[in-house]
Amino acid sequence: MIPLVFADQGSDNVIMKIGGSQEVRQHLFDLGFVIGENVTVINRIGGNVIVKVKESRVAISREMAEKIYV
Repeated sequence: MIPLVFADQGSDNVIMKIGGSQEVRQHLFDLGFVIGENVTVINRIGGNVIVKVKESRVAISREMAEKIYV
């Protein structure tokens, strides 16, 4: 298990764990980051990570990506 921020660009990954405070976990859940869901790193731009989750592209900060384990 590694943080999403270290996942290879373009590879399919499965979310195994989501860390952080309850507020952070709820925010990520609202964006579609759910345990067992597939997530793909599309690009990294200036510390931010663009990912594909639930057929949507979402940009999250590096700090948020470090709380998602795949």
